[in-house]
Amino acid sequence: MTHMDYEYTLLGSSMEDYRKRPPKPQVDDSPMSLFAVLEVKRHPLHLHGPCPRCTLGCGTSTLTCFRKVKLYSFLFGLAVMFLIMASYILTGDKKGLLLTPSPYHFSTVPNSGSGTGLYPFNVSSAKDYATVKLVVKNIASKVEFSTTRQLPEREALMHSEPHMFSVIPHKFLPNVKNPCWYEEHTGNISMDPYRTNLYARYSRRFRTVFEYLRKAFREHLYRRGGKYYRIRCLPYFYIIGQPKCGTTDLYDRLQLHPEVRFTTFKEPHWWTRKRFGIIRLSEGFHDRYPVEDYLDLFDLAAYQIQDNLMGNAHSGAPEQHNIIIGEASASTMWDNNAWAYFYDNSTEAEAEPPFLIQDFIHTLQPDARFIVMLRDPVERLYSDYLYFGITNKSAEDFQDKVSESLQLFEGCLTEYTMRSCVYNTTLNNAMPVRLQVGLYIVYILDWLTVYSREQILVLRLEDHASNRKYTMHQVFDFLNLGLLTEQKEAEITKSPASNTRRPADKNLGPMLPVTKEILRDFYTPFNKKLAKVLRNDSFRWDNHSELI
Repeated sequence: MTHMDYEYTLLGSSMEDYRKRPPKPQVDDSPMSLFAVLEVKRHPLHLHGPCPRCTLGCGTSTLTCFRKVKLYSFLFGLAVMFLIMASYILTGDKKGLLLTPSPYHFSTVPNSGSGTGLYPFNVSSAKDYATVKLVVKNIASKVEFSTTRQLPEREALMHSEPHMFSVIPHKFLPNVKNPCWYEEHTGNISMDPYRTNLYARYSRRFRTVFEYLRKAFREHLYRRGGKYYRIRCLPYFYIIGQPKCGTTDLYDRLQLHPEVRFTTFKEPHWWTRKRFGIIRLSEGFHDRYPVEDYLDLFDLAAYQIQDNLMGNAHSGAPEQHNIIIGEASASTMWDNNAWAYFYDNSTEAEAEPPFLIQDFIHTLQPDARFIVMLRDPVERLYSDYLYFGITNKSAEDFQDKVSESLQLFEGCLTEYTMRSCVYNTTLNNAMPVRLQVGLYIVYILDWLTVYSREQILVLRLEDHASNRKYTMHQVFDFLNLGLLTEQKEAEITKSPASNTRRPADKNLGPMLPVTKEILRDFYTPFNKKLAKVLRNDSFRWDNHSELI
């Protein structure tokens, strides 16, 4: 029997092994991320001569010696583990056994009721009206807003994502409205360029489109100076949020405009999740999606842009150089949860991410445009609960989850700032409903630190539902799109709404009045600040309207 020596090393972070880059290791005394990836390398253990005689009594038998060593080591380790577990149980100190990955520690905070909780946040079993109202009052007393933040240096951003910055150029093609460029193709032109694309692996819809792209790839290669080049594009605009606020309906209407194209499917979630290898955070980390996989999603529109540039546009088609590409991941505005696993926690004192999604996009695309669709955050949260909930959904269950989430948020605020808690990965994973997604002003203020107000169009779903023609004209003007015929405009503005509430969820009825009142109190200070920043009092949502 051959004995093996196991050497544990973190996976390599070279460009060639980009897909396998792991989350950052934690070298302080904080808990190691559950998703840290280790590679086991097996090397033969070379033995020179027989095992020396020892107190284990193995004699000259190498095999017997090592079997006894392994057995005693296992028994010793088991005993130590048992003693540690027993000490935790006997003392009631279970913080050290908490399995939720955290970039930093939370000390136990007192409950709103009696006793001391066993969790790193403030969770109690009391969900009565008076207790929760007190929780909301405590939260409101700690709400504060900062209009400035320390922006990261370009060099720091490039150091964190060197591969992405090596692929995307600083300048784009002139006389083309959409940001595009030509990239040298160094591979075999007869090979499938999409064979390793991870979106194709996990998306059936994209596989169908790939069949066409594979055929169109070679005929769209541009040859010059003995080299082949392929056209690449980024989006001209992004629909960045928020979930359950009508982004799907806006997406469906916009893609009917003859000058607008989108990615192969609505929400790639590349900036927030896929580039980190996140499909569902509960599943841990998969292979990281490189930027090339993301750019492939724009190839269908890029080929149409190229057709015009090369003089091959079909007769009667719109002027292809005016075509713009959009991307509509509703997580882009708010989801920075991956920072705790991948970025060096150089701001541990503030417990805030050193980089935000918009920092990377701005460095690459300072002229990009963004559309945000919002709705009353109280109604958004209930819609979010109904849509993403799986079983046992009810107004009473929603009330319980809201109460628990509010107490978790209050617990965080006992030690950290409001902004830190909004970006707290552990808190966001722990809350049973996504309260933080409705804190629109926190995200808007951070986006305004890198982009001008003129580059961000903020709409309300309530206005869109009551007058789609008006909101769509706002979008057309914002994107500098061409005029439409009356027939095409009617097709865009009068089609039925998309992604409305499912019949089974409608049957559950509205949330409880007490839940609505509690959430109204919670979101009010945030809505007031949002209305002030946007100079539009309708974002206070004082006139409550329920959308189905």
